[in-house]
Amino acid sequence: MRTYEVNSPQAAGRILALMMIVDGNLASAELQAMHSSKILEHIELEPGAFQLLLQNLCDDMLTSTVHGAVQLSNGVIDSLLDEISDPDLRRKLLQAMWKIADADDWLADGEAVLLARASAVWSAETNFRQHAA
Repeated sequence: MRTYEVNSPQAAGRILALMMIVDGNLASAELQAMHSSKILEHIELEPGAFQLLLQNLCDDMLTSTVHGAVQLSNGVIDSLLDEISDPDLRRKLLQAMWKIADADDWLADGEAVLLARASAVWSAETNFRQHAA
């Protein structure tokens, strides 16, 4: 799996791309939800660059197939999540991830796992409650 600079547009974009494909299906409703959330503008990532990140993620994931199925361990997921350290960026990404997951009116197991993992890893390290007001 490629690595990106911490808090970079590429690291943030890859998390969004993973959220879209973790259920094995890239739904147009998920793309629309991401675009309507304005998260790409917030992370300063052009749509074309996002498409490239999505393709690169798919290519990287295909190298980790087990008996024809893509499997990402918690360690791999955590390493991707670790590339985001800024608490505000984490919150914005988590909000966008929920919008993406809700877009097709079905929370797939892979989406639930990724959301739970992001919530656990990010909140344990940054204490989201400090920022709630």
